[in-house]
Amino acid sequence: MQNDPPVQASPAPPVAATKSSTGLDDNVASLLAYLFQFLGGLIFFLIEKDSRFVRFHAMQSMLLSGAFWVGLIALWIVSFVLTLILGQISGLLAGLVWVITLLLQLVLCVGGLIGFIFCMIKAYQRQYFKLPLLGAYAEKFSQK
Repeated sequence: MQNDPPVQASPAPPVAATKSSTGLDDNVASLLAYLFQFLGGLIFFLIEKDSRFVRFHAMQSMLLSGAFWVGLIALWIVSFVLTLILGQISGLLAGLVWVITLLLQLVLCVGGLIGFIFCMIKAYQRQYFKLPLLGAYAEKFSQK
């Protein structure tokens, strides 16, 4: 008895392009919301009336950029305080803390850049990609 060759599923047809109330395609508007971080997300969230897709990605962009900047500022504050305290004990310890937090800031910046690029790609492909933790809030806040 001979097995039949496996049947390959045909790829899903692309989702039809829809226009947002801004006049742009919804995927382009969503990509721009991520490109300009918080400000772009805020602008598209406020002016978009029809597309739930654009509103979702605009809100997720605002939440992602807010979390990024809060994390960066918190890391800077911790670095500053630890450097001041350890500087009283030893200049070497203060310098070590400064170098470690500088490397952590670099990791946070590269991670943020990768996160924004990933979200831009998903938005341009018309996917409702929800980020862990932030995606649920973005979906909740973007509903009319």
